[in-house]
Formats: sequence, C-alpha cells, structure tokens
Amino acid sequence: MFTGIIEDIAEIIEIEEKNGNFDLRISSKISKEVRIDESVSHNGVCLTVVECDDDSYRVTLIEETIKKTAFKLIKKGDLINIERSLKVGDRLSGHFVQGHADDTVQCISIRVLEGSHVFRFSLDPKYAHLMVLKGSVCVHGISLTISDLKNDFFEVSIIPYTYQNTNLRSLNPGDFVNIEFDILGKYILRSMEQKNSLDPQINY
Repeated sequence: MFTGIIEDIAEIIEIEEKNGNFDLRISSKISKEVRIDESVSHNGVCLTVVECDDDSYRVTLIEETIKKTAFKLIKKGDLINIERSLKVGDRLSGHFVQGHADDTVQCISIRVLEGSHVFRFSLDPKYAHLMVLKGSVCVHGISLTISDLKNDFFEVSIIPYTYQNTNLRSLNPGDFVNIEFDILGKYILRSMEQKNSLDPQINY
C-alpha cells in the first residue's frame, strides 16, 4: 500500500529483456535503503526489489505488466517516480494507492498558469464513472486531485513543488502515463453493483 507521495525521481540505468520480461536497473538516492523483497512503487506500479547494492537496485517487469502499463515504452535514461510502501502509523498525506495500474492514458495538453501547471489527460469513457470532480487519482504514482472532468478527459492542477519534484516536469503532450483510480471508490461501486444484482428494485 502506498500514498502517492513521491520520495524520489529515479533513473533507469539499464534494461535487459529476458524471456518476455524486462529487468530494470534503477539508480536512486534511496537505493542503499531498499531491501530485497521490498515493494516499491515505480510510476504507480508496485514492483518487487530482487537485487540491490549501494548505488542501484533491480526489479523485474513481467510480460503482463509490460502490456498493461506505460512501461512498454520505457527507455534507458528515463526518469520515474518512486515511493516505498506505507508504514503502519505513518501520516497519510495522499490517498490509499495499491500500485496496481488500471489504465494508461495520454497527456493531451499542458497549460502553464501563474504559479501552477494544468495537465489534461485522455480518459476512456468506460472508466468515467470511477472518477469524481475534486476526488483523487494516481498519475504515474502521484496522488493528485481532479480539477476538471468530462466523459473523455480529466485535468489535474499541479503546484510548483510537485512539478519540480516528480517526473511530470519531463512529461510532454502525447506521452502516456499510468493511472490508478481511487480504491475506496471502486469498492463502493462494486458493493452497489452487487446489491443491485441481488435486488434489481434497488436504485442508487
């Protein structure tokens, strides 16, 4: 479980393809602090550390993860947002994030305002019911608030600190990002659907 509060921007320093999987060697200021078997969020995708030293660590992306996330476009030298898992008793500064990407979406536009950046992303209409205005969404591992929402796109407004301390600063229109919808909203919706299937007379 994560919070969507980014700890560091890490660099992909090596990519090795093995039997349809990708082994990524990652360099970060917290490399010497991670341990083998530890779960770390990488651009919003929970991956297990399989090897580590003082300067870098390695994770493996299986074929299923590659197909369903923006990691299929990853290149050596790319910068990614990383966050270690939430400790029991820590402050929850963002929102509950599982590290299980629901979809990849494309950056449509970036507006630079006085004191902020507004990012607009595409949205598959079949997922529109999972988002609410002023609700939370995880974009490349970052807990963000939805500032505008339509059936086929959503926007998030980025404060200067978040822009400078995440890889959003290197994002361009046309790039793809991983997104995860709010898990609490998904559970509520699932519960409502189950109740409706048991009693079709109930309307929500």
